Amino acid sequence: MKKIVMAIISAAFIFSVTGCNTVKGVGQDVSKVGQGIDNAAQDVSNKL
Repeated sequence: MKKIVMAIISAAFIFSVTGCNTVKGVGQDVSKVGQGIDNAAQDVSNKL
């Protein structure tokens, strides 16, 4: 019984750590999109 409980706790821990990495990756992707939009706006502004 203790082995099953430890396996469940371990699996939950692994999934929670993986989820944090996924959220961090999404945040980085959103940041890069924002930088791309900012660069495009600067290019348009420079052409005017």
